[in-house]
Amino acid sequence: MEAQPRKAAFVKSMAITVAHGLAGWALCAATMGVGMAVTTFNHALIIHAIAAPVVFAVVSFVYFRHFHFWSPLHTATAFLVVVITMDLFVVTLLIERSLKMFESLPGTWLPFTLIFVSTWWTGSLVRRRLDSQ
Repeated sequence: MEAQPRKAAFVKSMAITVAHGLAGWALCAATMGVGMAVTTFNHALIIHAIAAPVVFAVVSFVYFRHFHFWSPLHTATAFLVVVITMDLFVVTLLIERSLKMFESLPGTWLPFTLIFVSTWWTGSLVRRRLDSQ
């Protein structure tokens, strides 16, 4: 009997965590889309690399203030997995029809790293503050 509520709680925590990751990814995708529409591709990459950690810091702040199901490390990993999965299946396979974007350090790997770090860092700060109250 006890396993059923635990499974439901895990599914709920997973759904909420993934939803936050998807929201962050959508905001980053919108940033890149608008950037490419109004400026050069290289400038759009720079804007995206700056915006991605800011977007995920805000998403992480909301997540950790209201839900904080998982540790900062697990949440950062989950958000990054969501972003990589969406980039792989939506951007590279459906939109670009090429895996070329994964060759770009500033366009892919730098934002991935910054998303992970900003999520982990924000989560650590919020959790520390909540624990001290």
